[in-house]
Amino acid sequence: MPLYEHVFISRQDLSNTQAEGLIEHFGTVLSDNGGKLVDQEYWGVKTMAYKINKNRKGHYAYLRSDAPAAAVQEMERLMRLHEDVMRVLTIKVDKHEDGPSIQMQKRDDRDDRRPRRP
Repeated sequence: MPLYEHVFISRQDLSNTQAEGLIEHFGTVLSDNGGKLVDQEYWGVKTMAYKINKNRKGHYAYLRSDAPAAAVQEMERLMRLHEDVMRVLTIKVDKHEDGPSIQMQKRDDRDDRRPRRP
């Protein structure tokens, strides 16, 4: 089955448990349609670059899935209809990276930056 990565932003006035409940809800939508949720991360409340639906901040969540295209389409359809979800991004990938996403890694663990010049 194809591999996907999903990021969605939910409203800022939700509690942390409600935002994490959305992750579980959309994971069950995938599993009900023949896919599986490989990994999930809750990134927390972050400030956005511009307002979306009069919100300056939002709860960010990241999902990695192994699902058929029909399951992903159904999950995206339900995300668009859900009143708490503001934005959704889904990307098809060749393989999932091992370990946490770059967003969850500490700055000291990131070695891909070049040193600063004095």
